[in-house]
Amino acid sequence: MTYIIAEPCVDVKDKACVDVCPVDCIYGSDVEEDRMLYINPNECIDCAACEPVCPVTAIFAEDDVPQQWKKWTPINYEYFDNAEATRVKVNEMKPAGTAAHH
Repeated sequence: MTYIIAEPCVDVKDKACVDVCPVDCIYGSDVEEDRMLYINPNECIDCAACEPVCPVTAIFAEDDVPQQWKKWTPINYEYFDNAEATRVKVNEMKPAGTAAHH
């Protein structure tokens, strides 16, 4: 099993989870085009270190993703196959401007 990052991360990209991950499996923090972070399911060791430090409660064990955010589960997988297509999908699922920008 892996951990999943869901919609609350979009346009937040707090790096607390990146800092505590012992295997560095969280991506997107240094890529301007990425509006959220992604956990690589092939690298995640299911340690749960990231979950409690997320300030917007966007990280869940895959089996525990709330129903309203289940559609974000495949996004975490697809990013590592085709990041550009995933960015387009994120923009469709949560259009830019629906959250505050700095």
